[in-house]
Amino acid sequence: MIQYQGLKIGKKYTKLPLIQGGMGIGISLGGLAGAVAAEGGAGVISAAQIGFREPDFDEDPLKANLCAIHQEVEKARALSKGGVIGMNIMTAMNGYESYVREAVKAGVDFIVSGAGLPVDLPAYTNGSDAAIAPIVSTEKSASVILKYWDKKYKKIPDFLVVEGPKAGGHLGFTKEQLNFFTEDKYKEEVKAILKLVKTYEEKYGDKIPVILAGGIDSREKAEEAFSVGADGIQVATRFVTTEECDAAPEYKEAYIQARKEDICIVKSPVGMPGRAIHNKFLEKVERGEKILCKCHKCLRRCNPGEIPYCITEALIQAAEGNVENALLFCGADAWKISEIQTVSQVIRELFPDFPERCS
Repeated sequence: MIQYQGLKIGKKYTKLPLIQGGMGIGISLGGLAGAVAAEGGAGVISAAQIGFREPDFDEDPLKANLCAIHQEVEKARALSKGGVIGMNIMTAMNGYESYVREAVKAGVDFIVSGAGLPVDLPAYTNGSDAAIAPIVSTEKSASVILKYWDKKYKKIPDFLVVEGPKAGGHLGFTKEQLNFFTEDKYKEEVKAILKLVKTYEEKYGDKIPVILAGGIDSREKAEEAFSVGADGIQVATRFVTTEECDAAPEYKEAYIQARKEDICIVKSPVGMPGRAIHNKFLEKVERGEKILCKCHKCLRRCNPGEIPYCITEALIQAAEGNVENALLFCGADAWKISEIQTVSQVIRELFPDFPERCS
């Protein structure tokens, strides 16, 4: 039996070595994040177009999103029983600095940042109590961000999220890397990252918890992650089909109905590979149809005239339950899910040896 310990996240501590992955748009908001935090994990709100339901979203997306950050953090806090609440903010987002600074104002305990390397995240959170963590996928990307923060900011991450090739949504790998990294080969990559992290821990005399993510959906997968040397795990897909998840019921049902052969790799307008459930929407994309819509100015590097569809609109359709006209991001093993559960039930399956309740 593996003896688990909670995580130190900045000035806060979790009771479980578990972080809930951020899922946008509208999948992991205050409801899911608060529920996970109440059970002893770290709940994560996705900042990606978080204000899509605000009345002024179409006219001023940034203003709507910044306002919604406060609403969702307050909601999560009310549900969390004093637990740890963070926010996932993609570096590719237009207005990235504004989102980070607003999350700090809203009082989040930590910020996790991927979809590119968050090179200036320390500058945007300087002077606050918010812990910060980059998301990396390879030893090379980990080396770049650790070296940059060390040289420019004399700082190490409060923790590091290592997201593997079985993760859902946008992936930090090329298609070639996705084919290259078998489970055994990726374990070696994780070990290389851990070795690299240790050099910075020794330099600063401080611990950098390493959180392993991607395809962790069972007790066995969790134990594998800890056996490699991870300090914690990040889980996302398993929480989609919970009662507390902020997604529409139709979105959850799409996971339950998905077959193994339905899970596919897609090319996102973000410019990165992504993993999703194959549906009529993706059939249109594969046929070369251009799906027109209003630009929501979500990405810094996006030319509406060159992309096949708007990533924001496709994910909003998913969040609202229009699943056949939406991009349904998911993890590699989403097809294994067969029922709706509670957050507590999922956590007890991942950590069956923990006390009945952590709260």
